[in-house]
Amino acid sequence: MEKIQAGERLDLADGMALYASHDMTGIGSLTDHVRRNLHGNKAFFVYNQHVNYTNACINRCRFCAFSKNVGDPSAFTLSIEDVREKLLARIDEPITEIHMVGGLNPALPFNYYIDLLETIKEIRPGATIKAFTAVEIDYFSKISGMSLAETIAALKQAGLGMTPGGGAEVMSDRVRQKLFPLKISSDRWLAVITELHRAGLTSNATMLYGHIETIEERVAHLIRLRELQDKTGGFSAFIPLAFHSANTPLDHIPRTTAFDDLKTIAAARLILDNFEHIKAYWVMIGEKLAQVALAYGADDLDGTIIEEKITHMAGATSAKGLTRQQMQEMIRAAGFEPVERDSFYRPVNT
Repeated sequence: MEKIQAGERLDLADGMALYASHDMTGIGSLTDHVRRNLHGNKAFFVYNQHVNYTNACINRCRFCAFSKNVGDPSAFTLSIEDVREKLLARIDEPITEIHMVGGLNPALPFNYYIDLLETIKEIRPGATIKAFTAVEIDYFSKISGMSLAETIAALKQAGLGMTPGGGAEVMSDRVRQKLFPLKISSDRWLAVITELHRAGLTSNATMLYGHIETIEERVAHLIRLRELQDKTGGFSAFIPLAFHSANTPLDHIPRTTAFDDLKTIAAARLILDNFEHIKAYWVMIGEKLAQVALAYGADDLDGTIIEEKITHMAGATSAKGLTRQQMQEMIRAAGFEPVERDSFYRPVNT
């Protein structure tokens, strides 16, 4: 508390102490103080639409219920026309962000991703395309034969507006070897994000928690994100992602508790002192706990989503999408002022 009041940066030991504490009221008081100094009584959300273009993936991470082997009967890949139809089906809605991620599908050439971006830009010229994790972009560089910088430039030219924060999971070599050995390393993930920021693209950052990682690994992950933000300033928001184990080889692992979810959001708010926004991703922690999280450091509930697949294939019981009115009511009921924003936290007039 004294460090926070003095404006001093928290270290690994402080993060461990936060997680060890059961004084949720005290933690909430600290985080709410920091959050209100930044954002007052405002809580943000975006009118967005999710597009998952394929679930065929060569990485086959052990924590993922979404990905399938190429050729699996339940594997899918959307054609460009399929994506066009999905977008046109909701063309009358005031969507300002298209969120798009998928698996690493060896059947798809690099031009497919360029065509995807150009098609979305044609149909939704006013929307920001937030697409492709650092893992996907690293893969695109390999299949295109271009450098990372050249790959990013081509994606940006085709319409890429910013990138989501997935793919790092927990930055721990130990966890990587056990759960996602084929995925790029933490150092490579940071290098790709650095290159994206150098190209003028903002990114989100995430952490997948609640599986086999230790608390120390969680806190170390947050500190590495903070260090990169010090260098580039290119991160827009941090999103803690609560692990869902259903339909994965880790299905013996129970769901995260509400205490753990709130502590993780609170720890992020206090450790990530150079991140302006912390999200409570209602898809993963549920609508009701997301409301409570607004008093524990979160200032953003993400968005309307419309059609979320990845977490729901792992057993999420939250809604697959919410309306603008539902988002506003959730925020107001928690005692905050809803602010609809675009991808860059500029208020949207509705």
